[in-house]
Amino acid sequence: MTGDSTTRTGSAAVLRSRWLSSRRPRTDTTLDLYCFAHAGGSPGEFLRWSAELPGIRLWAVRLPGRAPRQEEPPYTRMTDLVTDLVEQVDFGSREFAFFGHSLGALIAFETTRALRRAGLRQPRRLFLSSMRPPPVTTSRGTRLLSDEELLTELERRWGALPQAVHEEPELRTLALNQLRADAALAESHEYLPEEPLDVPLTAFAGDQEDPGQLGWHVHTRAAFDSHVLRGGHFYFRDPEQQHALLELVRGALDTES
Repeated sequence: MTGDSTTRTGSAAVLRSRWLSSRRPRTDTTLDLYCFAHAGGSPGEFLRWSAELPGIRLWAVRLPGRAPRQEEPPYTRMTDLVTDLVEQVDFGSREFAFFGHSLGALIAFETTRALRRAGLRQPRRLFLSSMRPPPVTTSRGTRLLSDEELLTELERRWGALPQAVHEEPELRTLALNQLRADAALAESHEYLPEEPLDVPLTAFAGDQEDPGQLGWHVHTRAAFDSHVLRGGHFYFRDPEQQHALLELVRGALDTES
C-alpha cells in the first residue's frame, strides 16, 4: 500500500490525532462533523465553520503529504486511502456526519461505503459538494502536464490560485507536488457498483458549476436534497454563501437529531 499504511502500533487516540485535527476541544457537542478537503486544499479551512455550528464538533481529516504530515508520502490510490481511513480512524465513537468538497466528496462517499462493508457505524448524513456522482469519468492525463500546463488547467477549471503559488518557488513546488498526488488519487478511482446507501444525502454546487454535480440521489435509498448556491467551485469562500451553506448543514442535522 502507498501512503500511511502502517499497522496499528499505538493507541487509537494516537492514530486519531495523526489523521484528525480540531480547533479546540468542546464538551457541549453531540455530533462530530468530519470534513474532507478538495484536491490541493487544506482541510483546516473548514475548522473556521465551528462558530456557526453550535452543538457540532468539527474535525479536519488530515491526509499524508499535507502539513503537518508534509514529510509522509501522499496517497495516490483511492482504495489504499479508504482502507486505511476505515482501519485507522474510529469515526463511529459517537454520532457523526461527513462533509466533502470536490475530491473530498468522493473520498467521503467511498469511505461511507467501506464502513458499510466492514459492518461499522455509518454517518448520520453525507454532505457532498461540487463533485459529479459516480460512475465518474475522471479527466485522465493530468499528471502528464508540465507545471505551467497543470496550473493553467487547474485555474481554468476552478478559478485563480493564490498569486504566491506563481511567485514563490518553494510554495509552488509544495503545491504542485500535492496537486499531482491528488490528481493521481482521483484518476485511480474505479467505481464498483453496490446497493445504494441507507444514509441521507445532501448535494451542493455553485450556480456556475455543472448541474450534474447534484445527481447523487441515485446513491441513496434515504432522504435526499440538493442545493445551488451563488458562485463557482469555491462558492463557500464568499461569507454570505458560507453562511447559507452552514444554515443548510445545521438544519439537516437538527432535523435528524
